Amino acid sequence: MMIDDAAVRLEALGNPTRLRIYRSLVRAGHAGMAVGKLQASLELAGSTLSHHLKALVIVGLVAQERQATTLICRANYEMMRGIVDFLVAECCADACDCAPAEAAQSSTDAGARGERA
Repeated sequence: MMIDDAAVRLEALGNPTRLRIYRSLVRAGHAGMAVGKLQASLELAGSTLSHHLKALVIVGLVAQERQATTLICRANYEMMRGIVDFLVAECCADACDCAPAEAAQSSTDAGARGERA
């Protein structure tokens, strides 16, 4: 993911209402949630929800699907993983005291098995 793409998506999540919406959709899982149920659970006006959903759809964080008369919204988990991966890709890259991710994971796995890394 390019830095400009990540910035646009993180900016969308920087709004408290949009973050609440997105978290609700993440919690809903792959089945998603009907707009009406989302509106009721977050106690938002329809126009407010629509405005914020549009912003999340535009940046690719949320997908919508019409099922008959119901509009279902789903978090785009691939995009979410892309943002998280972008944020941690260079974790501790400039720190001398931080082990590479693979070594840290190997140590964790070995420790869980009662072995030494």
